Amino acid sequence: METIRVQFEPKIKAKLLELLQVFTTEELHIIQEDPFFEQNKKKLVAELTKIENGTAKYSSFDELNLVLEKRISSYED
Repeated sequence: METIRVQFEPKIKAKLLELLQVFTTEELHIIQEDPFFEQNKKKLVAELTKIENGTAKYSSFDELNLVLEKRISSYED
């Protein structure tokens, strides 16, 4: 199968879906896009840039464990 991304005005969604109903589920799968895709992509690109230019901050396992313990204990109270 191939995948394409289609951008459309909300007012034509019903018509578009009606047109696509002529295909079987073996021929066509409609995949809802993640509404936060672009936002997440920007965050990941920013993090990758930090890694590539050497400005990323890394934590040890022990440091991460302390952060997690502190967060979990805040929910236990």
